[in-house]
Amino acid sequence: MGESNPPGAQRAGRQLAAGEGLFHAGADGLAWRLNRGVVRLDNVSSASDASFASLAVPGDILGCETLLFGCYTFSATALTQCQLSPWPEGAGALAGESLLASLAQAQQRAAEIVALRGGQAVDRVLGLIRLFTDSAGQVVLPTRQDIADITDLRFETISRIIKALERTRVLLPIKVDGVHATRSFRVDLAAA
Repeated sequence: MGESNPPGAQRAGRQLAAGEGLFHAGADGLAWRLNRGVVRLDNVSSASDASFASLAVPGDILGCETLLFGCYTFSATALTQCQLSPWPEGAGALAGESLLASLAQAQQRAAEIVALRGGQAVDRVLGLIRLFTDSAGQVVLPTRQDIADITDLRFETISRIIKALERTRVLLPIKVDGVHATRSFRVDLAAA
């Protein structure tokens, strides 16, 4: 999982498949900008005990704490196919502006994630779908278990809600290369 590339190759961009790790808490490595996809961040209290902490979406910077502390604070795993590039990308001043923008975006996302963990179950799942839907109105959902972890709901509840959203045509299954058929949809939130 993550950071196994030769040192020179680490400055190149990375492609991750869904379920592939980017880095582990406590390891050293680079900071990354997420260009495409969704990454799950987990707190790790022991080798086998990880719990959902946050999400990163395109534009976010992951692992910038390595610049201060020398190691990653969280473990990061791709929930969907991801494309990342090393950060900072350019001159120091631009990197500072980029980090401030990313921090503001991360603060907004933290508020969105808190909202995903309370309220009606269907509203939590719809909130997650809104967060993940791209500008073309398509979404590649993470696994049902990841959705359950993020929304603090049971796996069975997630399965029922996804099926109900398909029946009401809020979620219309589509084919996306490299993505399991039960995870890619065109989204029609007006049908909700």
